[in-house]
Amino acid sequence: MAVSERYPTLRANSAFQDLRVQLEGTENRITFARNRYIKTVAEYNVLARSFPTDLTAMMFSYSVKPNFTVQNEAQISVPPSVSFEKPASK
Repeated sequence: MAVSERYPTLRANSAFQDLRVQLEGTENRITFARNRYIKTVAEYNVLARSFPTDLTAMMFSYSVKPNFTVQNEAQISVPPSVSFEKPASK
């Protein structure tokens, strides 16, 4: 005689997996966009400082742009926390 138990299929597991993948994708898109912005500003600043394009930049008052900076560099390297607990009652 063989005993077999059936455990319920947890459907929420796949939903959490999908959410995790979406959060990871969002973090990657933000990182990609930040890096592209930094690269674009650096290229612009090189053009604004290089001869002969610096003459045009001075003529049209194109100034050197500040690059992307963060007050706390470690803060952006930590992913945001996600909580699935019920919000506090009002």
